[in-house]
Amino acid sequence: MDSSSPDPPSSLTVDSVADSLKNQSFREQGNDHINNENKNKNFKLRLEDLNWDHSFVRELPGDAQIDSIPREVLHACYTKVLPSAEVENPELVVWSDSVADLLDLDPKEFERPEFPIKISGTSPLAGAVPYAQCYGGHQFGTWAGQLGDGRVITLGEILNSKLERWELQLKGAGKTPYSRFADGLAVLRSSIREFLCSEAMHFLGIPTTRALCLVTTGKLVTRDMFYDGNPKEEPGAIVCRVAQSFLRFGSFQIHASRGEEDLGIVCALADYAIRHHFPHIENISKSESLSFSTGDDDQSVVDLTSNKYAAWIVEIAERTASLVARWQGVGFTHGVLNTDNMSILGLTIDYGPFGFLDAFDPSYTPNTTDLPGRRYCFANQPDICLWNITQFASSLMAAHLISDKEANYAMERYGTKFMDEYQAIMSQKLGLQKYNKQLLNKLLNNLAVDKVDYTNFFRSLSNIKADPGIPEGQLLVPLKAVLLDIGKERKEAWTSWVQFYIKELVASGISDEERKASMDSVNPKYVLRNYLCQSAIDAAELGDFGEVRRLLKVMERPYDDQPGMEKYARLPPAWAYRPGVCMLSCSS
Repeated sequence: MDSSSPDPPSSLTVDSVADSLKNQSFREQGNDHINNENKNKNFKLRLEDLNWDHSFVRELPGDAQIDSIPREVLHACYTKVLPSAEVENPELVVWSDSVADLLDLDPKEFERPEFPIKISGTSPLAGAVPYAQCYGGHQFGTWAGQLGDGRVITLGEILNSKLERWELQLKGAGKTPYSRFADGLAVLRSSIREFLCSEAMHFLGIPTTRALCLVTTGKLVTRDMFYDGNPKEEPGAIVCRVAQSFLRFGSFQIHASRGEEDLGIVCALADYAIRHHFPHIENISKSESLSFSTGDDDQSVVDLTSNKYAAWIVEIAERTASLVARWQGVGFTHGVLNTDNMSILGLTIDYGPFGFLDAFDPSYTPNTTDLPGRRYCFANQPDICLWNITQFASSLMAAHLISDKEANYAMERYGTKFMDEYQAIMSQKLGLQKYNKQLLNKLLNNLAVDKVDYTNFFRSLSNIKADPGIPEGQLLVPLKAVLLDIGKERKEAWTSWVQFYIKELVASGISDEERKASMDSVNPKYVLRNYLCQSAIDAAELGDFGEVRRLLKVMERPYDDQPGMEKYARLPPAWAYRPGVCMLSCSS
């Protein structure tokens, strides 16, 4: 949910199941209806034939009221509510064939004239049981109380032919009890950004929620983009989001915050999450010797085999650490790292005012709401996510599921995992087999001083040869396209660094050809820069969806050269620095 703004949280979410996280078989009652024919991976289904299941609704307490009247929802994990957004002549803007494949959905379904109406929620899908999830969260470090799916409605869970579980939800589908004073709708602008970034992150190899498709509603939605008293009408849209689960830290926090009466819900929700999303934890045995010392005396040992909840939070902490390390490696800034925007599966979730680094700036934040303190800036992300883990751990401690010692151990594991992953990622980006802190620190300082484009620099770095005999005056030639407008003093600084770097390359003993191939496989040529999004949005708002679709195709192959697509790797033009392009608010 993004926002501390008057608009209702845009952090819609839902719960679902996904045991496939560990490539383990999914076992649950109700699977008998999946016949052998469906298990053929080439078997594709129509929308009407998807295999629905509803474990979240079936196994967890729900709201006794069934309406969308904004209110505090007590003692419940969800409220059943139907999509209510007005839709008139909806159009399919863009879709993902790879997500359709996850669901066993026939890609020809996107060609059906009635597909936009069906996927907008206007025409109920047979088998769906729509609901909105209840959760809370810390926004910009302050407890915000109940938030919940203010404009997201979960349709249910799909079981595919591999027995994987995928949750489908519609963002912008109308009001729910969690909408507060907002309309429960979404605009085309923010929906295009969410769709494209969900898919771009997946193809970069970063854990993320996905997006099946995006449709216009044919209606206008009023938004004050900058919260400056100048609202305007924008085209409405609905995006169909997909994930194995949309459970977040705030899903547990809200119930822990409500005192003794609701602590049982925290436990029930934890059991549900472990049962469906972390089934391997249920099977941990003493023989695995998962005991760790956290101090010098016998009392400071954490035994993960004796408390499944301790093992669980350790895994969540490590998944989160791994995720953030990957963000830092690719230069991604989330922008709204509230605890209600933190996935328990370690997925990137809720794409609002995100941004990829252009000119390297550790203090960069893409969120105008974050400008005063830059709490969620690029450099702060690892520490903020640790803070968020701490808040999550507090909820589990309140429910007596873990001890202080176990919570502290999870945070310790977060720090260790982050450093291990970050060092490995940055070493790979440099083409080195061993981490060199001094080399990396000098590089990052140089990038910041000269405001060098982060993505293009690392992509160009693979052109440097491991040849100590290169004349000093020629050392910067491979980086000429990315080291722009630097004076004599800065050239000397960069030359010194390249000399240091070449020594490390020579010591590694890897051939230039092998190293270049390896580096190009981890340093993308294409990332979803905000100005690229804006160009696609501008065209789409005029009814031309071609650029959105072209941009998706480019982002599906970020590590390939893609001859003819070079314009998508260019630096941002001057117009990209206007408000609403390089920086955005939480409004959507």
